[in-house]
Amino acid sequence: MAKKGEWVRIHRVVLRAEERTAKLPEDTKHCDLEMWTKGELLDDAEIGDDVRIRTAVGRTEHGRLIEVEPYYTHSYGKFVPEIIEIDKKLREEMGGIA
Repeated sequence: MAKKGEWVRIHRVVLRAEERTAKLPEDTKHCDLEMWTKGELLDDAEIGDDVRIRTAVGRTEHGRLIEVEPYYTHSYGKFVPEIIEIDKKLREEMGGIA
């Protein structure tokens, strides 16, 4: 149960693919326009419920509750062994500078 006042993330389809302008690139025009945003929950709710939030700038938005207390998970991707070889070669060419 998410409580009123908790920081949450919501999701909403803003425009279905068929509602979007025809002037979009081919690969884009067949996709829904979706929104994910975060804010303070205005009423108690469960994950999956339709809710209203107040964003950090004071805007009121609505959508499906997908996460409580969201956080960033940054990644530079999977390990690439070639990068180690490039690093070794560059250090060698630069005279062993660490």
